[in-house]
This record gives sequence, structure tokens and C-alpha cells, in this order.
Amino acid sequence: MAPRILVVDDDPVIVRLLEVNFRLEGFEVVTALRGEDALALSREAPPDIILLDVMMPGMDGYEVCRQLRETPELAQVPVLFLSARARDDDRSRGMGLGVADYVTKPFDPTELVALVRRHLEGLP
Repeated sequence: MAPRILVVDDDPVIVRLLEVNFRLEGFEVVTALRGEDALALSREAPPDIILLDVMMPGMDGYEVCRQLRETPELAQVPVLFLSARARDDDRSRGMGLGVADYVTKPFDPTELVALVRRHLEGLP
């Protein structure tokens, strides 16, 4: 069974790029452009892993992650933040919310796929 990944970013170009790359690598891909939609999709069918943009209008990635961690059936789903914000305090805030990793934009799609695979295997 293909791993299910939820890609969340308010930039449709990034969402499409990630969707294509992960589908080519055999993943089942679900996408959302808003934090609220990401939460709804996660609750309907929990993904195996979530790629989550930090800076989004409305509900940002920090709030989405906080709510995921407070939902028992989603609390253990690995979340990888994708962000243009690369300051130490941004990383610390994400790690404090329990994100599995913090990837800065721009990113290499091949390296991102490898990172996601490592987290799905339970390796740091």
C-alpha cells in the first residue's frame, strides 16, 4: 500500500511540484491550500506524513500543527515544516510543537522525497 502524504501550501505551484514528485515516487498524494482544509482532510483520512507550509493566510502552519498534536488519532503523524523562514527562533518554535523536521525553501525535491522516506521508516 502506498504511503499517504498530505501536502499543504498556499502556493499552488509548490503544491503541484510536490504532488508530481511524490506521485512519481509511488506515494498517494492529498493536497490542501489552506490550514483549515488540511485539518479537515487529516481527520477524514489520516495521512502517514504531512508536509506543511508555515506561512499561510488564515490558519498558519504553527496552528495547524498545534491542532494536529491535540487530536489523538493524528498526534503521532510526522509533520515536516516547509518554510521560507529560516531563523533559529522559527525552527525552535516548530520543534517545540513536535515537528519531525524543518525544511527551508527553496528545497531540492529529490532530497525532500528521501527525507520523507527516512521519517516514514522511523529514522531521523
